[in-house]
Amino acid sequence: MNATMKHIDPHTKITSSGRRFPGLRAALNAYSFHLRLGGSKKASATMTLYHALAFCAANNIPAVDATAYFFPGYPDVPGDAALNAFKREALRMGVCLSGTGIRNDFVTADANVRAEGVALAKKWIEAAARLGAPVLRVFAGAALPPDETAEGMKRLTDCLHQCAEYGSKHGVVIGVQNHGDFLQTADRCIDVVKRIDSPWLGLVVDTGNFKTPDPYADIARVVPYAVNWQIKESPLGIGNKQRTDIEKLLGIIHAGGYRGFVPIETIERENPEYDLAAELAWLLDAFENAQSA
Repeated sequence: MNATMKHIDPHTKITSSGRRFPGLRAALNAYSFHLRLGGSKKASATMTLYHALAFCAANNIPAVDATAYFFPGYPDVPGDAALNAFKREALRMGVCLSGTGIRNDFVTADANVRAEGVALAKKWIEAAARLGAPVLRVFAGAALPPDETAEGMKRLTDCLHQCAEYGSKHGVVIGVQNHGDFLQTADRCIDVVKRIDSPWLGLVVDTGNFKTPDPYADIARVVPYAVNWQIKESPLGIGNKQRTDIEKLLGIIHAGGYRGFVPIETIERENPEYDLAAELAWLLDAFENAQSA
């Protein structure tokens, strides 16, 4: 280093963010629009993932989690030209891609289904790398009877090992989600991550799907293993009237050392009384209010 240059410690703060929980940035999971994106058998799609990008840009949401099943042709991966075009539009709008995700079952006893899931994950790992999405979300699979849990865990970890190894070759982290299925508690989530023991495997923490008496306690325990998030309206599941305490939640996430995007995800419902815009506004406003309180 030039002797005339003053040393700067990389940890030195030279600006003030004015944020209570610096390093945490809101994002939007595209699944929030799942009915409009074609997730209903009763009606055709009225939106595309391009509209999700536009929504984020219009509402100053810095990133979107672009769920894979809303790309045309899923489970097939779009061609390179289509992926490149989506990535280019995201750049034009100033919206980052915080991740993507697939449907799969890694605990099933059906070896063919597991193999298909791993093959699908590998295809979408390559797609995520091309898109610049750092995380691919996968599921564990359905809950199993107690006497089948041990074998299910072996099957799950075998599949996740393969995915994490492939992800490492493409620079994509695998995030397994606690989806209220095989993964319902912090204990089991942590057990899975420790069995894989890879920097390319972590958790996509779904704050509404810990089936325990105190979900916030489970969330606090898994923060060190988190690579992405799904922040739900309630910690007690879909439709529960108890709202998530966003300020408390962000405090837990920040104290646990996580930094990065924190996607919100509301579950759009086929209910005339359900107001998607109001739910998204509540989550986003609560996030911003907690940051500035």
